[in-house]
Amino acid sequence: MTLIVFPAIDLKQGQVVRLAEGDMARATVYGDDPAAQAMLFADAGAEHLHVVDLDGAFAGASVNGEAVRAIVERFPGHVQLGGGIRTRDSVERWFDLGVARVVIGTAALEDPDFVRGAARDFPGGVVVAVDARDGMVATKGWADVSTTSVVELARRFEDAGVAALLFTDVGRDGLLKGANIEATVDLARAVDIPVIASGGVAGIADIHVLALHARDGVEGVITGRALYDGRLDLAAALSVAATA
Repeated sequence: MTLIVFPAIDLKQGQVVRLAEGDMARATVYGDDPAAQAMLFADAGAEHLHVVDLDGAFAGASVNGEAVRAIVERFPGHVQLGGGIRTRDSVERWFDLGVARVVIGTAALEDPDFVRGAARDFPGGVVVAVDARDGMVATKGWADVSTTSVVELARRFEDAGVAALLFTDVGRDGLLKGANIEATVDLARAVDIPVIASGGVAGIADIHVLALHARDGVEGVITGRALYDGRLDLAAALSVAATA
């Protein structure tokens, strides 16, 4: 099993940004042409892309739709999209546009039947975001923290046919502290659903270690700030992931 490396494009008011710990007030802008950024990742060898409509995550509906469309039109690989996807209509709209996977977070906690229905009708297309602050699930763009544990939420979807769980340690996201490998692997071992690691990737060492845990059910890793800050070379990360 080969680890998938997902370079991340986070969208805020049409710009490419990275947040610190999910805080919209702590955004660093890295560019104003998301589609061009997607092509840079493609040129480095990326076949998968993780896109987040940050404004949409807070609004509960698509805000950066035009930027997403431009990315999907130009990126030759698979686009995984999250942020504000909370209705059946929005799921269908994104699949019709050419998105390969949709990531559902808040609705997974608040409306699990909606997620189950989408996973049933779009096999392999639905990823459940399991975002954590101190082991508890965070929702609504990470602004709220629930009383539901990460493993508890994950296990609710074991028989639902979801493609993967996207596990983010919110406390590390955008801070280059290193991925929370222990928590990621623990979750992967606790459930029968593949897990994608996210939050805090600092460099190539994180890719090395996560790739070794592909056999435990770690399907992929999302990296953003480390790429934009030059701490991680995407081509090197893809090579490590392919050969580990």
